[in-house]
Amino acid sequence: MNKQAQAVIMLLFGGAILKASLSDLYLRYVKEGLRPFLIGAGVLLVAAAVLTLWYDLRGKADAHGHDHEPKVGWLLLLPVLGLLLVAPPALGSYAAGQAGTVLTAPGTDSDYPALPAGDPVDVGLLDYASRAVFDGGRSLTGRSLRLTGFVTPGPDGQPMLARMVMSCCAADGRPIKVALSGDVPTAVPADTWIQVVGAWTDKTEQDPVNQAQVPYLEVRSWQEIPAPKQQYE
Repeated sequence: MNKQAQAVIMLLFGGAILKASLSDLYLRYVKEGLRPFLIGAGVLLVAAAVLTLWYDLRGKADAHGHDHEPKVGWLLLLPVLGLLLVAPPALGSYAAGQAGTVLTAPGTDSDYPALPAGDPVDVGLLDYASRAVFDGGRSLTGRSLRLTGFVTPGPDGQPMLARMVMSCCAADGRPIKVALSGDVPTAVPADTWIQVVGAWTDKTEQDPVNQAQVPYLEVRSWQEIPAPKQQYE
């Protein structure tokens, strides 16, 4: 590729990064705290592309030369245009089905404080699963709990509630899963975001992918909701 082609690809790639990081789109791929670094990277790429084009065009104007590089190099624009025009979604039910639940045993000195006052109380899936499995549900007993996640098929075909847990970026995302009993949303398609209100139950099952325990929630009511701005835990 000649320098002009390289500069155009850098310009489009930097533009794609800026487009994602200046909106909520970047939250599908990285943690919220990485936004300043993405903006900085996008600005640097755009600036480098503009300078490369300027120097190359100025040099050609002085030399009146001609380039004969193969034009097939411009095909590298296709994946960059894909980033600009088609935004891949956040990880969902397919990724959740391919990996075992992220629930792992805490340290021996782990303590689970009381949940905030007021029912129903919002509880994250990872927090609920940890309290249900490793604390024996002591801090959950007698409380009305509200959990938010997307629907994913369980090993028996019944719907489960799931959410992806991300440490840095989508590449390391793993699911946290909660099985459902009671008023189960059986007719809801996979990847639909729902909010369920229910109660702790001591029932658990094993995730067939990694043999980790998956707790149940006794569902009393549920409703479909739009996908939240922050889809990862």
